[in-house]
Amino acid sequence: MQGKKLISPQDHKRITAAIRRAEEGTSGEIYAVLARSSDDYFFAAGFIATCGILIAAVLVAFLAHWYWFDIRLPVFGLAILAAFVAAMLVLWFFPAIRIAIVPHRIRYKRAHLNAVQQFLARNVHKTVNRTGILLFVSLAEHYAEVIADAGINQHVKQEEWNTIVGTLTQHASRREVAEGFVVAIDQAGTLLARHFPAGSENLNELDDHLIEL
Repeated sequence: MQGKKLISPQDHKRITAAIRRAEEGTSGEIYAVLARSSDDYFFAAGFIATCGILIAAVLVAFLAHWYWFDIRLPVFGLAILAAFVAAMLVLWFFPAIRIAIVPHRIRYKRAHLNAVQQFLARNVHKTVNRTGILLFVSLAEHYAEVIADAGINQHVKQEEWNTIVGTLTQHASRREVAEGFVVAIDQAGTLLARHFPAGSENLNELDDHLIEL
């Protein structure tokens, strides 16, 4: 996704330094991704809006019949069409409305899917000892996740990852995204160093910088 950067160049350097510092003490690899949004939600929001229009049309038809109010079928059909077109235009020109009407469950599923796609696309799963982790934040959904490769997950409890996720979400809610990544990376480095200390050959297998989507 193109456009203005979410994080300043100075903060990008801080995050890069934090990753390098964290990886000095571990054979694990840390990768960081920040997304504005994990979906544009136009079709999901459009489906919800369309269902709402159809339900409203049925209610109007029922009330018109109940109160003996005559609505000509062509007029009724055109009114439904006009409502549909208006709703699509609003959703097209005001993206914030889309995500506001999409249920949290759908948003979180889309954000989780994006995190998994980034984990695979960035080859975090291809480190030699399967010790890569992804720190992922999607701002529009207020969503954060840590995805760890198989070599790590069998040694680290979910509660420990949840602590890092909490760090990312709390800082993001205060518009301190860069600081959240720096703190979370330090926490991840400490956790990885405990389970996977650096060896004699501490290879750097993944890029040490934040990716913005």
